[in-house]
Amino acid sequence: QVQLVESGGGFVQAGGSLRLSCVASGRTFSGYGMGWFRQAPGKEREFVATISWSGGSTNYADSVKGRFTISRDNTKNTGYLQMNSLKPEDTAVYYCATRMSRTGTSRSASYDYWGQGTQVTVSS
Repeated sequence: QVQLVESGGGFVQAGGSLRLSCVASGRTFSGYGMGWFRQAPGKEREFVATISWSGGSTNYADSVKGRFTISRDNTKNTGYLQMNSLKPEDTAVYYCATRMSRTGTSRSASYDYWGQGTQVTVSS
């Protein structure tokens, strides 16, 4: 079992930045791929970014490419999502997830463990 806890969400004006953290406990986190997803009110959960176990491979949704950066520190069992140039359409609950594979994927169904989410609200 892996437990994931997100933090760092909040209220920010358009153009601002936030850094989300995802702390893992339980089984080792360092060997697994992880991802960030988000869900806005009335919408389905969507892929944001993913990273391989080593951090050597990353992938982003087109909507956040160039603005968001995913990273991880396996010594701290923590993943991060740096979000810059935030837009009102980025408003959502953000979830981190990890899976029993060294690679990441944009498919939410491929993840085995999920956090409870952290709210990000971007005002115009």
